[in-house]
Amino acid sequence: MAKPILGRGLNALLGGMGASGQSAAPAMPVPAAPELVASSEAVQRVPVSRVRSSPLQPRRDFSAESLRELADSIREQGIVQPLIVRLKDDHYELIAGERRWRAAQMIGLAEVPVIVRAADDRAVLELALIENLQRENLNPIEEAGGYAQLIGQFDLTQEQAAAKVGKSRVVVANALRLLKLAPEVQAFVREGLLSTGHAKVLLGLASPEAQRLAADRVLKKSLNVRQTEVLIASLQKQPGQKAGAKESPVAAEAHVAALQSRLQQRFGTKVRLRYQKGKGAVEILFYSDDDLERFLKIAGIDPDGEGAN
Repeated sequence: MAKPILGRGLNALLGGMGASGQSAAPAMPVPAAPELVASSEAVQRVPVSRVRSSPLQPRRDFSAESLRELADSIREQGIVQPLIVRLKDDHYELIAGERRWRAAQMIGLAEVPVIVRAADDRAVLELALIENLQRENLNPIEEAGGYAQLIGQFDLTQEQAAAKVGKSRVVVANALRLLKLAPEVQAFVREGLLSTGHAKVLLGLASPEAQRLAADRVLKKSLNVRQTEVLIASLQKQPGQKAGAKESPVAAEAHVAALQSRLQQRFGTKVRLRYQKGKGAVEILFYSDDDLERFLKIAGIDPDGEGAN
């Protein structure tokens, strides 16, 4: 039986699937997101001042231009999809709809429509991640931070966290690797100055200082991902690396470094590719029997059979 894409426990939080019961057109065109409003649920109007942002919200960066566009739409048509909130002490804490709440504040709305739900912290974080991921609102660092928070705060494995938000373990594992970047490099990714592809290549440098210097060079020279791979490969084979930096097994050729990076993305774990004069080895690290079984399946090998499929 297939697993529900929203993860176990979220169906109860979402209250079922259905239309909001309102006939007005949507306030703004957005990609499909989790349906948050069941037709049987009561919509209340509450003062904007009583609604607060959630500390569990994984999104930290909100485009000023996008908020202005949404505010203009709300000014013309109102808020069509209610905010989802939970009662917290003397105020309402947002579960979903922070952009609508921020836009409402921008145009000075006194009240906003809300649906009040009973939800614990885990459910709030899961739903916030799902809404943002399906709308593609999170930048790569925010996405990685959301997964890390879900795993760390609720003691989940990567596999369990992935199931909660309808992603594969490989996607979650690759996202989490971005948090190993130097803070300055993470900021470049968060601001969109470096792509996820650039970031994954820069992870080939173990030293935060080396990552930062390489990122500066990438930005100054406007290097694409392939050119960045060449740069990182050349830095990895230089003899004067900083003390404490791990020496990379990547061979001198730039296409070998790129291949190692692609292997790591494919398997969602650390891969070492050793190459010298036409000979070498590929080492794939795994940390459990489940990991090993997953690698075998990716390679097309039935772990319980006699050979390849």
